[in-house]
Amino acid sequence: MSYICSMGKNKLAKFDDMAGYPHVFQFPFATLQEKGFDLKGHWNERFFKNNNPIVLELGCGKGEYTVGLGKLFPNKNFIGIDIKGARMWSGAKESMEQGMTNVAFLRTHIELISHFFAANEVSEIWITFPDPQMKKVSKRLTSTRFMKLYRELLAGDGIVHLKTDSNFMFQYTCEMVKANNYPVLCSTDDLYHSGMADDILGIRTYYEQQWLDRGLNIKYIKFVCEERESLTEPEVEIELDPYRSFNRSKRSALASGK
Repeated sequence: MSYICSMGKNKLAKFDDMAGYPHVFQFPFATLQEKGFDLKGHWNERFFKNNNPIVLELGCGKGEYTVGLGKLFPNKNFIGIDIKGARMWSGAKESMEQGMTNVAFLRTHIELISHFFAANEVSEIWITFPDPQMKKVSKRLTSTRFMKLYRELLAGDGIVHLKTDSNFMFQYTCEMVKANNYPVLCSTDDLYHSGMADDILGIRTYYEQQWLDRGLNIKYIKFVCEERESLTEPEVEIELDPYRSFNRSKRSALASGK
């Protein structure tokens, strides 16, 4: 019981700490409905103070990609988005301590991102190790439902990156891309044995390292989310990931050998 209480206090301490971070935005839905978000359509002008491209990391977890990409590309702006604030704290703290001015974090549900970004405000989207949602198509972050949402925000030939340990998620995304004739810029089902793992793709998240330690291949696809009058969900049978039958805490324990 004391361990659980300690965990709860630790989370609250992180939330309180982030409340004072000028580059972290935590907007309760009730406030969003009542007042809206004043940076929507004005991120460059009012927050980043430049006209550099904006890149989102959806489901950013501890923010490894958001911070890592921010270091590699000082001429771009990066925003990590997740609902799990206690995880986000790690990246938020690191980026603030290092004085990074091209990194921000937004705590919200991904389904709500259209409340925070205007049309043509985003240039790229990274989706790093999402839950594959094998039973719920509408919750998959590469489903046509989300492609419509991303297209509302993306400028021009907006790019979507998916990096995943899940064969199910990778195969589903490949089929979705094929069904809708999205141009594929890069694709591999074994990133670290493909010769493609450059500095960008070599950034490893906390959960990614766990999957690698278990001997799982990392998959990656990069495609252009072009404008479409209508989108088609792929009608294919895809083999499920057996290890995904565990919840996240159990999968984490397995990965760490506990």
